Amino acid sequence: MQEQSRYAVGIDVGTTTIRCVVGHVDPATGTPTIVGVGQAPNSGMRKGTVVNLSGPAHSIDQALGDAERMSGHEVNVATLSINGAHILSTKADGMIAVGMGDHEINDEDLHRLEEVATTGKVPANREILEVVPFSYTLDGQGGVKDPLGMNGTRLEINANVVSAMGPYLTNLQKASEMATVAPSAIVPAVMASAKAVLNESQIESGVAVVDIGGATTGVTVFEEGDLQYVGIIPMGGANITNDLAIGLKTDPEIAEKVKVQHAVALPRKENEGISIKHDGEVLNFSTTEIDEIVEARLEEIFELVNKELKKAGRAGQLPSGVVLVGGTGNLKAIAEFAKEHLGVAARVGKAAGFGGVADDIDKPQFAAAVGLMLIDAESGAQAPTGKKGKRGTASDTLKGAGGFLKSLFGKFNS
Repeated sequence: MQEQSRYAVGIDVGTTTIRCVVGHVDPATGTPTIVGVGQAPNSGMRKGTVVNLSGPAHSIDQALGDAERMSGHEVNVATLSINGAHILSTKADGMIAVGMGDHEINDEDLHRLEEVATTGKVPANREILEVVPFSYTLDGQGGVKDPLGMNGTRLEINANVVSAMGPYLTNLQKASEMATVAPSAIVPAVMASAKAVLNESQIESGVAVVDIGGATTGVTVFEEGDLQYVGIIPMGGANITNDLAIGLKTDPEIAEKVKVQHAVALPRKENEGISIKHDGEVLNFSTTEIDEIVEARLEEIFELVNKELKKAGRAGQLPSGVVLVGGTGNLKAIAEFAKEHLGVAARVGKAAGFGGVADDIDKPQFAAAVGLMLIDAESGAQAPTGKKGKRGTASDTLKGAGGFLKSLFGKFNS
């Protein structure tokens, strides 16, 4: 019997833009080849959260339509991103008795331990996205990375719990289902970006991913193979555009053109005049004025990024520095600006881990969508091509997704 084709789909639900990536998974190697890409402007969201269901539903449908036409695959299930300052990471620990001395630790023990560790640590209105173990202690022996199969009577855990507001998750799922695509998993966008742009040595030595999107900036920190911290700042590239619109006394549409075509993260030494053609009219602006506006907002964003790194206890202490992704990662000299203001090495991230080529897929704004597709490929959650349908509650989706971070980064823990 011929093996059925398997596809992996990632949908990055951004505040300003929806991006979709479809990959065909090689049955022999498990490596996905990108066969479809789509993107569409989004509305109905504010700072990463859904405020109007019909806006993101329409945009998901539009982006999916482009990707489906390119790939020839009808998408009915996908891994989605979630964003917003409501996403938190909390430290938690717990202990359970597992039986007699000859008892082998099994999956059921680990699930019970995670439940004990998280009970009372996460408010009732929040959903746990993932429990990421830093280490286990078995009968007093600390530093155990994976206790499965080991013998013992008392098991303890020290973990990082990533959670999100329950209603926001439910609204995101509803918007997705209105576009007739069921979420197989819901993953923080900055975590998905990390999957696409980081390698093993970076995750081991210490690295941060800074995902500067349209309305939010995600920060995630890894060290010693573990996720150490996740934080979301409610500010992004759209704030730079709005500042330019106000400062240059022009429309946001023209300000966006100025930002994309002429803005530089570092101030230029000499003042020059630049011209923008819009609706048959030529508009002139001063580079000094543009630089001052862009620099002021970038300083504010990176000051907040540094605060997040301080919360994680890693400010200025990341051997592999920061990796910049998101649409604002296209800003000229952004890596140099980050290096100067964060005091660590910085580079713009480039997605890897897939075959095939598509326009702009290696650009920083596609990092999250590619990462979501890679997560989908590893989870094997894609249903065969067929009728599109719904899947149940957001809580059910998360339970079905279980362990996405452990499966992604667990190989670095050995």
